[in-house]
Amino acid sequence: MFPPMRFYAALLALLFVSCGKLAEITAPDDGGPLDPTATFTRVQSEVFTPNCTVVGCHDSLGRQAGLVLVPGTSYAQLVNQPSTQISSLSRVTPRNFGDSYLYRKIAGVGITGERMPSGGPYLTDAQASLVREWIRRGAPND
Repeated sequence: MFPPMRFYAALLALLFVSCGKLAEITAPDDGGPLDPTATFTRVQSEVFTPNCTVVGCHDSLGRQAGLVLVPGTSYAQLVNQPSTQISSLSRVTPRNFGDSYLYRKIAGVGITGERMPSGGPYLTDAQASLVREWIRRGAPND
């Protein structure tokens, strides 16, 4: 027995939308001006601490995917560290958000498993942009 036609229509729509987003993420950086306010301190306080370090996720106890995103630990576990889910990517590749698995996970494109934060609510456009701009700046520890 075959699934109903609306299943195939939904799958096709999902693939179409996802492919467009993957192309958007992996496209070369447009070279636009960098946002000097996109600092790691802001990423930690505005993204990781309120969204990722909830009990059982990327806190000191949960350590999902072997990743702890608490202050004082997160930077060393992210920048130039290999992804545990797609070995050809680093968690954060400075100056290249398209090849940074962290950015892909929050965008929900080109990943293994779920989009992060798991089950939502997902990051706001401003939060995702902050992470992207920090990576574009070279992912400095500032």
